[in-house]
Amino acid sequence: MQSNLNTRENDILILKGNDIHRLLEGQEAAIIDTVSRAYCTHSLGESSLPHSIFLRFPNDQKNRIIALPAYLGGEFDMAGIKWVSSFPENTARGFDRASAVVILNSPHTGRPQAILEGSLISAKRTAASAALAARELHHRRDETRAGIIGCGVINHEIVRFLRNVFPNLRELAVYDMDPVRAERFASKCRDEFAPIRVNVVAGPEAVFDSCTLVSFATTALQPHILRLPESDRECTILHISLRDISPELILSSDNVVDDPDHVSRAQTSIHLAEQMTGNREFIRCTLADIILNRAPAKKKAHGRTIFSPFGLGVLDLAVGKLACDLARAQGSGTTIDSFLPDSVVY
Repeated sequence: MQSNLNTRENDILILKGNDIHRLLEGQEAAIIDTVSRAYCTHSLGESSLPHSIFLRFPNDQKNRIIALPAYLGGEFDMAGIKWVSSFPENTARGFDRASAVVILNSPHTGRPQAILEGSLISAKRTAASAALAARELHHRRDETRAGIIGCGVINHEIVRFLRNVFPNLRELAVYDMDPVRAERFASKCRDEFAPIRVNVVAGPEAVFDSCTLVSFATTALQPHILRLPESDRECTILHISLRDISPELILSSDNVVDDPDHVSRAQTSIHLAEQMTGNREFIRCTLADIILNRAPAKKKAHGRTIFSPFGLGVLDLAVGKLACDLARAQGSGTTIDSFLPDSVVY
């Protein structure tokens, strides 16, 4: 089925941040379903997903801009790219760490069809991926408590999406290296997700002491979690930031990823474990394998399962297309007429 986001080939649809926020507000269930179908489409081989390209700066290990090109076939039939920056010190300047833009292209003509503010799409597709993994992997369908390590935008969205998957979620244990940031996060969650209870705790150990479902979304550049509860204790870890957990702990856990080739690079904890062992045998399966019933949700009845998603560009395409479809149905967004020049055919 040919994609047709615009009725005129030279026009282009612009969805600004406020547009994306309004279009995707309250769409958690639809976004989780979209991400699930995107994972399955990718797993079935109906995609093209080059490795992400990291633009780094001389003598600067903190900041980076990443290009994620992708094509997602099947029902989506969309090509495009996300260009996303991560500048952690932006928070001290009073604005978000990440900013992004998503460009969607026709896979039939190659012509750009839409330009979307990408940080909201990125946050929501990441949160939907985490919630989907929690739904598929976690042992308690009636979970009432979750642990949060890293009090930023991504974990805030993850809480929002976890509440869709676990409607009985009533309590959070949260930790951040910056106590002020943790308190602000707690206050925001109490206001937005009432009547949820939020306890700011002193460290990661306190999070794991009270929770068996824990989400990491930090700016860590190297592992800082060297010890976790005994592996025979049933626990689900959403390792969203990818570099928090030591490779030794990765090797002693049941590991599920989004894509082994993509997550085993850029010095992630999975990549460090691969360098340590010389293989990837410690990765049991992908999340899509579980969704498609090609692998069980757990390796054994009790133990620690870690979900490590690199964050695939196909998810940005899928959620971006969902936003465009909603915008077209509602007549919203801004269409720039004749954005592309008239064709000159010799």
